[in-house]
Amino acid sequence: MKEVTIKIEGMSCGGCVSNVTKTLEALVGVIGAEVSLERACAVVQFDPVTIDEQTMRQAVEDAGFDVPQ
Repeated sequence: MKEVTIKIEGMSCGGCVSNVTKTLEALVGVIGAEVSLERACAVVQFDPVTIDEQTMRQAVEDAGFDVPQ
């Protein structure tokens, strides 16, 4: 298992946090995601053999949020 912190811009409420959490946790290889509105980030535990960080970033962007590099 590996852990990464992904910065996320554009979240403004609890609904956004829920949306990002569900988006990340639906990905095969993601074990868990803790999304924080206050810190504007997600801490994601994942299996690096199954999924990579770029795929997770793209999924969050596809959900309508900005993920700065």
